[in-house]
Amino acid sequence: MLPVHSEFSQFLSLPKRLHFAAHSHHPWPDVTFAAQQQAWRDAARHIDQKWDGVLSDVLPTAKAHIARVLNLPDANTIVTAPNTHELLLRLLSCVDRQPVRILTTDSEFHSFSRQVQRLEESSAVAVTRVPTAPFEDFKDRFIQASQKSAFDLIYISQVFFNSGYAIQDLEHLVGALPTAPLLAIDGYHGFMARPTDLAPIADRAFYLAGGYKYAMAGEGACFMHCPPGYGARPVNTGWYAGFGNLTGPQGSVQYTEDGNRFMGATFDPTPWYRFNAVQDLLRKLQIPVSDIHAHARRLQDHFLNGLNAQMPISSTQLVPPQPIPRGNFLTFATPKAEAVHKALADQHVITDFRADRLRFGFGVYQQVSDVDELLRRLRKVSV
Repeated sequence: MLPVHSEFSQFLSLPKRLHFAAHSHHPWPDVTFAAQQQAWRDAARHIDQKWDGVLSDVLPTAKAHIARVLNLPDANTIVTAPNTHELLLRLLSCVDRQPVRILTTDSEFHSFSRQVQRLEESSAVAVTRVPTAPFEDFKDRFIQASQKSAFDLIYISQVFFNSGYAIQDLEHLVGALPTAPLLAIDGYHGFMARPTDLAPIADRAFYLAGGYKYAMAGEGACFMHCPPGYGARPVNTGWYAGFGNLTGPQGSVQYTEDGNRFMGATFDPTPWYRFNAVQDLLRKLQIPVSDIHAHARRLQDHFLNGLNAQMPISSTQLVPPQPIPRGNFLTFATPKAEAVHKALADQHVITDFRADRLRFGFGVYQQVSDVDELLRRLRKVSV
């Protein structure tokens, strides 16, 4: 087990509560409290001049952490934003035709799927959706769909939120897709959850993720890796995108050539203080993402091995079934998803559900004893 349980003393201070929603709001380690205070102190001391430190130290440090975790060759390809929805809209605004032709799946998270569905209603986009199930041949079907028509944007998750199904070989997938369209990978359930090497596809694929979940930094710390040569002049643009080495003809709106061409406007820097504190802690404890994922898998296996016929869920309901690769949470397809979720909540167990999908998340702050207690409470559920 990883030596980090004691680092979450404040978030885990309620003795009866079991948090098994590590795929949603992840607990923050104690170091984030001091980091949040430091952001306040910097503002109090420097007022307007706080931005000098934010732009010259806090954000570059965060980008260096992100580049290290994802093995990106250049941290300057990264842009930060308060949320990935903001980045998505800027990415869409790079396409100067309507309707924007989009290839995606039927399993994208709401920050993408809701927006695209609304744009579809107004005829601003035309969408082709490839079902993720059956998972065994999903990649082949997605590649085939990409070759049947011309698209302006291809958007796909690294780990799908409604199942946990994970695409292992991103390099193979990206290499088989057309080179002309914008290509974006939603990494929100992959970043800091599964080891991810973007070096082979850094010159081709955008990658969006953030700190709310597995990075344990909370809201407001999102980012996008922006490959050079794609999306040079987003129409949806903020004044921060004009900082730095400006290019473009005189009289036109100018952009940087690095990832900051997708920058927005004024933002709260506090989340990036928290993000840096978490990354510094993990480096101090020498815990790479591979260890985090292995820890989560061990806890998952312990949980699955502890299920029995007297419990309201079964390993036969697991989506995707074993041994298909998944992220750091387990999804069970059951018509009793909401009822089980509520019954566990009555026992101070935090899970979540989406329609008929009940999800249990596993993270660095949990121990085997936490899983044993979860199983004990699950045995008491009668729905």
